[in-house]
Amino acid sequence: MSLGLDTPVSLGGPTLEQRRRLVTSIPGPRSEQLLARKAAAVAAGVGHTVPIEAVAAGGGVVVDADGNSLIDLGSGIAVTTLGNAHPKVVAAIAAQAAQFTHTCFMISPYEGYVAVAEALNRLTPGDFEKRSALFNSGAEAVENAVKIARKFTGRQAVVAFDHAYHGRTNLTMGLTAKSMPYKSGFGPFAAEIYRAPMSYPYRDGLTGAEAASRAISLMEKQIGADNLAAVIIEPIQGEGGFIVPADGFLPAIVDWCRANGVVFVADEVQSGFGRTGVMFASELFGIVPDLVATAKGIAGGMPLAGVTGRAEIMDAPHTGGLGGTYGGNPVACAAALAAIEAFETEGLLERALEIGTLLRSRLTELQASDPRIGDVRGHGAMMAMEFADPVTQAPDAALTAAVARAAIAEGVIVLTCGTYGNVIRFLPPLTISDELLHEGLDIVAAALAAN
Repeated sequence: MSLGLDTPVSLGGPTLEQRRRLVTSIPGPRSEQLLARKAAAVAAGVGHTVPIEAVAAGGGVVVDADGNSLIDLGSGIAVTTLGNAHPKVVAAIAAQAAQFTHTCFMISPYEGYVAVAEALNRLTPGDFEKRSALFNSGAEAVENAVKIARKFTGRQAVVAFDHAYHGRTNLTMGLTAKSMPYKSGFGPFAAEIYRAPMSYPYRDGLTGAEAASRAISLMEKQIGADNLAAVIIEPIQGEGGFIVPADGFLPAIVDWCRANGVVFVADEVQSGFGRTGVMFASELFGIVPDLVATAKGIAGGMPLAGVTGRAEIMDAPHTGGLGGTYGGNPVACAAALAAIEAFETEGLLERALEIGTLLRSRLTELQASDPRIGDVRGHGAMMAMEFADPVTQAPDAALTAAVARAAIAEGVIVLTCGTYGNVIRFLPPLTISDELLHEGLDIVAAALAAN
């Protein structure tokens, strides 16, 4: 289902031409005006990656106030997987907003929340009876998954992994591994959080079984299984560098959790909802989590998150113990139902696989000609390349930042990540055309060659 270069993209009204176009430098004068207003009005801690004023987006492009059209290889950090303003999502939002925008589900329930919960119960891995609860953000989902696991087990300790990213709230900052910019100066953090070594094939050289044995030994000796409520892990790590664990690592951790009454939580906030070519990345590794945290791509750009899992675990908290004023907002729920319908009826999982094949081919070709690319990894439309010194394999954050800056200046939105700041990740919307994707990668390759 490759999309042609000039395929018009519906925005629920006008269409956007699918091509890169630079009519000014980045940023242009109108964008500079907004950035000046931002500096005067917005807290300095809220940064930005691309110095533009976005005014429209769709397909594979983002258009700024100066008329520049940039190729989008970031999808708002894996949120607009369906592309911006998908027609079904737009229509669902408009229809629901005309009915009511809020009642608070804890006060006056409505069908949309229940329908999203039913869909999550059906779509997440596992054929057991499930329940779901809805929230606003990935961090909220993770935090509530921990609450639920603690209530169910009567234990307090939680294990997260090296290179993990789970959010910016106090508890989820504690779960997150990287200090800058996420944790530095914001402590103290929540208690009873421990860290285990992650499987990182490029850097540790271990098999999945060896890496799992190392992590399990630490959990048994430094924490004790009887004290452990939950193990939480991203099946493919996001901010940590798109790290794909070695085969066998995740199944071994799941088996150990089951044998010891520990709740296994999969954080699928970035890797879920079709991003990797399956609905949830857990499926790639043959694992069935006890709880799954979702957000980002769930609602086509609207703020929504969920925790879904085994009914007996999800039902452990007392009535009133879960919730939030905006959790499962009706407009966001309508958007999610439309997004899920699109995933299931428009061949988007197949499109993610097509994109993954294209990305892997181009990136490995680039790697073969440039030894500074130490690793290419990922699945589907969630791919990355890691930059390192060709001799020592020391992370090269400076090169990574320079390539990203140069690509953005030429009208291609790319995002960096990684504990060491040395990974460029590719998260294109599934509605991007092959032509735009190739052009974006050409520009990234030219930026690398120039540095």
